[in-house]
Amino acid sequence: MLSMRLRLDDLQKPKWRSEGGRWINGQSWIEPANVSALVVEINDDRAPRVRIRAKEYKRGEADFVALTMEPGEARLSAGVSGTAPLYMTEKAGELHASWDLTLLRPHLRADRLVPRVVARTLTRQHRYTSETLFKGVYRLTERAAATLTPSGLSIHYPEPAEHVLEPRTLRPSVDPLAALDELLTDVIRQAPTATGCVGVELSGGADSANVALALKAARYPEVHSFGLLVGGSISKQQSKRRRALVEHCGFHDTATPAMQHPPFCPGGVRALRKPHDPAGAFYQEAFDVVREQAAARRCEVMFTGSGGDEVNAHHSRTQAELPTPHPVPWLGNRAVRALAEVNEHLAPIPVLPVPTLMAFGMHNPGFLRSGIWPVSPLAHPRIVRFMEQLPHEHKRSKALFRERIRQAGLPEWVAAPAEPENFLAVLEKGLRSYGLPVLDDMLKESILVDLGYVDGKALAQARRNADSVPVVPDLLCDVLALEVGLRSLM
Repeated sequence: MLSMRLRLDDLQKPKWRSEGGRWINGQSWIEPANVSALVVEINDDRAPRVRIRAKEYKRGEADFVALTMEPGEARLSAGVSGTAPLYMTEKAGELHASWDLTLLRPHLRADRLVPRVVARTLTRQHRYTSETLFKGVYRLTERAAATLTPSGLSIHYPEPAEHVLEPRTLRPSVDPLAALDELLTDVIRQAPTATGCVGVELSGGADSANVALALKAARYPEVHSFGLLVGGSISKQQSKRRRALVEHCGFHDTATPAMQHPPFCPGGVRALRKPHDPAGAFYQEAFDVVREQAAARRCEVMFTGSGGDEVNAHHSRTQAELPTPHPVPWLGNRAVRALAEVNEHLAPIPVLPVPTLMAFGMHNPGFLRSGIWPVSPLAHPRIVRFMEQLPHEHKRSKALFRERIRQAGLPEWVAAPAEPENFLAVLEKGLRSYGLPVLDDMLKESILVDLGYVDGKALAQARRNADSVPVVPDLLCDVLALEVGLRSLM
């Protein structure tokens, strides 16, 4: 939510003034993201101690980033939601930080990567941690704090969050469907919007459908729905489900064929080598189009269905096991050695599900760049707590979510589609048409090969095989996206 350059020397005699959307003090500056859903509070009543807090403009529990400055020290802290994580680095008594990793570009170097983070990225063993791909650049994770002193930058993790370890037995008088309906609608009504013009990502699946139904009940003055049509054999059914939901809710809808904007496509962020997060989303090109459409319609907030899979997960938190990763044949020796460390330096158990927080870090900065605040109601702490207590039979196959769609009067093929949407056809199109030429270029000159993270010979073999196999291995997207992302920042 904030970008900044802080010099410890400037904190001795703070004289902050507002200028051009920034607060300036000497050579230091602080700038909030240009999003109407945020409010920034500054308190200098106890100068030289100065406090700045950027938060959602809403009642109830709000996401925030807080900064406390006093002579010789600056301290950053974050709330539980992790909507737009802050990235930080320190050099010679200066703190550089931003929710947009690309704004730290002068401090990012491809020859100073963190081996275990590279190995996690190449093998899809992603972990929630303060570490990033780049040495000396850190992520402010949920509830964490970072302190800058003359000794440098230090990160302080919180205690693990408390969770409901096992579902509870419902009392006979409890209607879980009514409880979910009331809770979800109340969470959506709290969204920070002044004009009431909001958007919703509507895929046609159960998660976004439940958000859409609550959004209808919340009665916002103007609601736009946006969706990516995934193409392939399942596209017609997806389009039919979306139309049913749009007509039921009365939204203004915009649908975009994702096949026209696959990974690595011409005109996209990767093909143009625009600076971007190397660990960003596979489908950034397509979602960038959705964000542009929402911004053109002046949506202040975008509601998403993120978190639905996680809150419906059927597992015991005391015995959860991570899936076995697929083997990656082109891993270089440096990455192979680093695999032994993939579970080191992890953040403690957060309030929200870990995969949800990690998805926020990949998707949400793009919304902020478009002037839109993303809201994921299914990942709200109250919803997470409610779903943790719910008996498994209500979560298995998203039973309660699907029943809520039925109770709204929508047909069974909307509530429980036989063939849910997925992006596999979009990924195949991107890799086959545009990714393989990137791979050809990578075989000639590659950051990852040169640094020993990727085996060039094995990668060349994968390239030779790609022309003859019916489906290009999707694991190639990891190495290609990482390579292109690193190049864009250099």
